Amino acid sequence: MGEFVSVEVADQIATIRLDRPKMNALNGQVQQEIGEAAGIVDADPQVQAVIVYGGEKVFAAGADIKEMADMSYADMSTHSRTLQDCFTAVTRIGKPVIAAITGYALGGGCELALCADFRVAGESAKLGQPEILLGIIPGAGGTQRLPRLVGPARAKDLILTGRHVPAAEALAMGLVDRVVPDEQVYTAALEWAATFVGGPTVALRAAKQAVDQGLEVDLDTGLEIERLQFAGLFATDDAKIGMRAFAEKSKPKFTGR
Repeated sequence: MGEFVSVEVADQIATIRLDRPKMNALNGQVQQEIGEAAGIVDADPQVQAVIVYGGEKVFAAGADIKEMADMSYADMSTHSRTLQDCFTAVTRIGKPVIAAITGYALGGGCELALCADFRVAGESAKLGQPEILLGIIPGAGGTQRLPRLVGPARAKDLILTGRHVPAAEALAMGLVDRVVPDEQVYTAALEWAATFVGGPTVALRAAKQAVDQGLEVDLDTGLEIERLQFAGLFATDDAKIGMRAFAEKSKPKFTGR
């Protein structure tokens, strides 16, 4: 679909593939194409799960520093809004999203991985937020999504030092969910994504929204979000199909309606 970002769909699983040699640097064009790809897979009723993948060598080594170096405050004030919007589009995909991480996922690359629901990393993968070493801070959600995922102290450790975290440590701190041999990263992501195919897509979207939105509010408001999503699902065919199948001790065949 784009020059550097493509969408491939097979067996109801979409792969958003980054391909900007050599390190998938996330310049303005790549960011825009990521946002467009997210909109496409979210709207496609045939897509039931999504993988974000940078290829066998690298996930994404960060923003295009050469592009940013000459930007003024006024330039970045405008561009940073676009940057965050493109990444937020990935978080708002109403289907399970898995980041398949090989090689480096640094800076904007790490922030893109944070936008997924789950992260599978290769054994030699390295993750981090090294922006502080450039005299700046993460600007695509790192200071917000990272502490929500791993806690404020661990997030500050990564953000304030800029250090690269190996896959094993990333797994221990909850930054990634699974670590597999490098050559198995995409296959592992596919296998995980396949577990959602044939599922109740309306309920999956509702569950994801309830969790994500609930994290942003107080408990009472979060419970109200859950209650409304829960009650609303009783208007769906899938809820009737699922409960009927349970009563009949059969496997449900959801329709996505």
